[in-house]
Amino acid sequence: MVREKVTVSTRTLQWKCVESRVDNKRLCYGRFILSPLIKGQADTIGIAMRRALLGEIEGTCITRAKSEKIPHEYSTIVGIQESVHEILMNLKEIGLRSNLYGTCGAFICARGPGYVTAQDIISPPSVEIVDNTQHIARLTEPIDLCIGLQIERNRGYRYSIKRPNNFQDGSYPIDAVFMPVRNANHSIHSYGNGNERQEILFLEIWTNGSLTPKEALHEASRNLIDLFIPFLHGEEETLHLEYNRHKGTLPPLTFHDRLAKLRKNKKERELNIFLLTN
Repeated sequence: MVREKVTVSTRTLQWKCVESRVDNKRLCYGRFILSPLIKGQADTIGIAMRRALLGEIEGTCITRAKSEKIPHEYSTIVGIQESVHEILMNLKEIGLRSNLYGTCGAFICARGPGYVTAQDIISPPSVEIVDNTQHIARLTEPIDLCIGLQIERNRGYRYSIKRPNNFQDGSYPIDAVFMPVRNANHSIHSYGNGNERQEILFLEIWTNGSLTPKEALHEASRNLIDLFIPFLHGEEETLHLEYNRHKGTLPPLTFHDRLAKLRKNKKERELNIFLLTN
């Protein structure tokens, strides 16, 4: 664990990692500061960074498992301690690191008796397992366990849609948690008096080990910058791109039209009341 004293700059905007630790292979923690900020800026940056950390960073996970010997998701197999559902939940928790674009295949082929762990997953060189000791299943008899896997890189969370035709061929979708950041918090420390009041932004980041908190902070910052870059271009250029993509016109600003109409009606009602009372 690394801890450093917090020193606040009074000139240029600076950031610093003030605490860093690895609790285990699947849990890393980092604490960062950004200062000096004027009143209100820390909250603006903190909220945006938290959303970017949790929703805009890509991660890798297992999204599908396939085995011809499995009749249905809630069945049990002789010689395996866990149910099929428990095995799928264990596969969901496997932490992966990759530079994939899209999906790739992997598989497990193990023989009992013994434990099946993440170390038994045979995957392409582009995919790295964060913790090889993660438990998948326990084989209590001398049987073979062969499972095909689909690995995907994406962002956010995707709930698996279970269709009957998927189960007929022994294919089972798994809820995909692509988010490498487990949690992110921000807090604000204010200092100074009156109009000279300034703020320090504290960011806390927990990751699943597939990337460090500092790497997550860098990637979230880049993604936020990419989202705001279109606003730096000229308005006409942006509109031209939209026309080419959708080949249509932008919708009218109905909200402002309705607001103007409401104001006009209000003035007319006030005028009518004035005329009636006089």
